Amino acid sequence: MVKSMNAAIAGLKAHQTRLDVIGNNIANVNTWGYKSRSTNFQDSVYTNVMNGQAGEVRTGSLGGINVSQLGYGSVVSSISTNFGTSNGQYTGNELDCMVDGPGFLIVGAYRDQAVAADPDTGEVNLAREGLYLSRVGILRPDANGFLVDDSGNYVYGYAPSGEVDENGKELMNLGELKPIRIPYVTDENNVPIEPNELYAISTWRIGTDGTVVGTDKDGVPHTIGQIAVASVENPNGLNQKSGYYYEIGNNTGRVIGMRATDATGMIRSGFLEMSNTDLALDFATMITTERGYQANTKIITVTDEILEQLVNMKR
Repeated sequence: MVKSMNAAIAGLKAHQTRLDVIGNNIANVNTWGYKSRSTNFQDSVYTNVMNGQAGEVRTGSLGGINVSQLGYGSVVSSISTNFGTSNGQYTGNELDCMVDGPGFLIVGAYRDQAVAADPDTGEVNLAREGLYLSRVGILRPDANGFLVDDSGNYVYGYAPSGEVDENGKELMNLGELKPIRIPYVTDENNVPIEPNELYAISTWRIGTDGTVVGTDKDGVPHTIGQIAVASVENPNGLNQKSGYYYEIGNNTGRVIGMRATDATGMIRSGFLEMSNTDLALDFATMITTERGYQANTKIITVTDEILEQLVNMKR
């Protein structure tokens, strides 16, 4: 009887955790870039009421006996995150952007030293660089000309190399991953004018490949840089930080910073990713969880009544 009480208490705790997860999903139904979570149960530890025996094949012996086991309720085995891409909502702001795929934006504190990358592809292993990953691109230029998100974290990518390809498109310096910044005003030889002054950008445009182009007050376009995207081998191995930031965890696997591709997802300018919370599913799960919680409380009530009968047997 006491075992049934303990099993019911374990069930209550497990169902309470599931309700906590569902409540968090519903609370974030309108949070940009939120990824919904689900709770997984497993049955708890077992004790053997009777050990199994193989039996003996000889005169007078008995055959095999199956093991008899008694469990002690259920526990939460894991909490999974659904990293599927959600729909984008149009905001009308040119510097709002989202990754239309499984990739992440790369943000973090300012670094004096750029992160060395493959000069041909721009790929870099981010596992030990201390940068954060984000699915929300609410971007703005700060007073120093750097592209930052709404929490002030610098947005990392590739700076213009000063060269153009055969189509006249600005090439990027793929050998360095660094905070994106408005370039200095230069002369006809592409040399910064003294004292160093940043171009005054009035309008912005972000291409699907992450290239940021700003137009100055004279209507002249300038390539600001190219936003990098991170490809994550195991997104469920990421550690959620405050806000919508993720930290690379011990079980995340390879995290590669690169230019936006069809595999990582292209950049959509003027959109922000909506929460992927499924209200219908969460409400249905909440109902079944509530019933499971009630069933476990019933076990406690019945066990209490039996204990009361035992106490009153002598009356």
